[in-house]
Amino acid sequence: MDICVNGVGCQVDAVPTTKAIYVLRNDLGMKDVRMGCGEGHCGACVVLADGRPCTTCDITIEDLQGKRIRTVAGFGGAVTPHPVQSAFLAEQAGQCGYCLSGILASAVALYERAVSPSEDEIRAALDRHLCRCGTHHRILTAVRAALKRKRE
Repeated sequence: MDICVNGVGCQVDAVPTTKAIYVLRNDLGMKDVRMGCGEGHCGACVVLADGRPCTTCDITIEDLQGKRIRTVAGFGGAVTPHPVQSAFLAEQAGQCGYCLSGILASAVALYERAVSPSEDEIRAALDRHLCRCGTHHRILTAVRAALKRKRE
């Protein structure tokens, strides 16, 4: 089965019904895709599939076939971070960081599709994510800051 992750075509030898998270993490070494609840409720495993956030713990690898998959590693890096990543760093939006891969994926999707989302739209985009460290306030501040810089 062929999939494209972070701009790189990958051939995976997996049963089509295998949960996508297992193929991404175990077969392709994408450790930035985190396992949380395993039921699609916490958002830790979110990646972008054709620009849309999806939970990889409750979909199969077959569901991702033919889609452009982006994990947090595909957004930017230390030298050229994505504007959302830069805002998260500037606002110190993470504490332990476990949930941030999924949160960043949803925030990047919002950033890339919306110019001036309302506060309700920002909150709705991040609603599925659980952060046990309680940094929700800083996360929202970071997303607002990234969107503000985009408009300027």
